[in-house]
Amino acid sequence: MNFDIANASLAPQGKLRIEWAEQQMPVLRQIRERFAEEKPLAGQRLAACLHVTTETANLMRTLKAGGAEVALCASNPLSTQDNTAASLVEDYEIPVFAICGEDRDTYYAHLNAVLDMKPTITMDDGADLVSTIHAERTDLIEHIVGGTEETTTGVIRLRSMATTGELLYPIIAVNDANTKRLFDNRFGTGQSTIDGIIRATNILIAGRTVVICGFGMCGRGVAMRARGMGAKVIICEVEALPALEAAMEGYDVMPIAKAAQVGDVFVTVTGNKAVIRSEHIEAMKDGAILCNAGHFDVEISLDELREMASGTRNVRPSLEEYSLGDGRRIYVLGEGRLVNLAAAEGHPASVMDMSFANQALCSEFIATSRRFALKVHTVPEQIDTHVAELKLAAMGVEIDQLTEEQKEYLSSWRQGT
Repeated sequence: MNFDIANASLAPQGKLRIEWAEQQMPVLRQIRERFAEEKPLAGQRLAACLHVTTETANLMRTLKAGGAEVALCASNPLSTQDNTAASLVEDYEIPVFAICGEDRDTYYAHLNAVLDMKPTITMDDGADLVSTIHAERTDLIEHIVGGTEETTTGVIRLRSMATTGELLYPIIAVNDANTKRLFDNRFGTGQSTIDGIIRATNILIAGRTVVICGFGMCGRGVAMRARGMGAKVIICEVEALPALEAAMEGYDVMPIAKAAQVGDVFVTVTGNKAVIRSEHIEAMKDGAILCNAGHFDVEISLDELREMASGTRNVRPSLEEYSLGDGRRIYVLGEGRLVNLAAAEGHPASVMDMSFANQALCSEFIATSRRFALKVHTVPEQIDTHVAELKLAAMGVEIDQLTEEQKEYLSSWRQGT
């Protein structure tokens, strides 16, 4: 078995952490038990480019239990948990190509190592697998039945490819499942982003002005958690509808150029590039803290900040200080990469339980579907509903059922006032 990890001796620690995460993932565990019996993925080769965390480890175990040959690489150079990678290789015999802190060349070498398995299904977190296949490995497309995508950023890229006619195999946008985006994006990103900020800085959130760029589901989660901890929250948006929602929810809404003058902590979570630029940094106060909760490290213009800086130093793990010529200091967390994974552990396992249940069930759907149109698909409603039902049952939550009279009323147009 080929693999490339940092240190195999870390496996015992990683196994304990994987087992702890499994306890918080009852839905995925039920799916794994069924997969082990039915083997719906038998004969499939599944290449995954995901954050190499304990939660991902349990997804890989589930896919393997379903009969798939699997291989995993990192979707972010700083998100790999080296002990988890070691345990996947040593304890579960799953090939992993991921080392925390790997450089760009190693990152893409690992990605191509996973693609060398000639996958029939791809599983992406940011669409780097898909884009590499379409740009450099088109010979692989004849083998591929379909793929899945986990992130908002990745779905944006894939829909762009579909619109221009460049997408060459079908993808399911797992990110858009209600049981993913309403929980993973909102509650997961909200908690883990604040966790990353606190771990990197140990600042008190209460009383700070937190500026959040982007009020999608992830931005909503960060805003909700920051306000809950006593912060004054400002929202920056480019779209009228989410901006209006933010204003109606009681947040201050203003352009980033204005927010830059008053913010203490800045969080980008837009899926776009150059959200915070040099002209905004010029307006910031001494000690301003910048971090990114979007998938790629392009939301903060770090090259411009480096040009502005007279010097830099690492003052804490995941906390870099940029000294400006006028004496101000600007702080960047986690090298501008996903702060919740670069400076913390990512989302809690209990919320990733639903996201990865969708990944597993969508992989089964791809493997067992006869017709699969060439486009970016939404998650089938029956999968979304099934994941919600399993999660409620695991939480011990019961809900009402419609009576026959109610079903008839909802299906008829004849009954009125």
